Amino acid sequence: MKDWHKEKDGENYRYLRETLLNYGLNRWGLNKAASVGKTSELIRSCAPKTYQDWVDFYFNKAVQNKKNGIPITIDYIEELGKTLYVKLTEVVSKELESISLEECIDYVYNLVINRTFEGYQTEIKTIYGILEKELGCTIKPAPDKWDRSYSVDF
Repeated sequence: MKDWHKEKDGENYRYLRETLLNYGLNRWGLNKAASVGKTSELIRSCAPKTYQDWVDFYFNKAVQNKKNGIPITIDYIEELGKTLYVKLTEVVSKELESISLEECIDYVYNLVINRTFEGYQTEIKTIYGILEKELGCTIKPAPDKWDRSYSVDF
């Protein structure tokens, strides 16, 4: 097993630094359809019976979802990985070096206190102000168990 793999789950590896890798992919849009094609649409149209069916289909059909988008190849995927590496090692590394303890404390306070309050105010205006009038019924918060188990807020 490669030293950056944590474990294997079927065909998929779990990565030791998956949170950071995922952050970089999302931050720079390297996993968006403009970069890797419409993967959800592609796999549904393929309806693969095996992993290899999917791999073959993807590399035969996938095209960047943008004007003059190029076909996706293994070499292209490798280039995306190289781009991610450069972004993480150059950009994120510098950002991490410059962060302060005070910034972290301020961020946590702002997230927990300020943004929770702002979200609550928006919830009140939207749910109780608009939806109850539109639907003509009372909307109640979901019990904590529903919220935690099913991600249901109301």
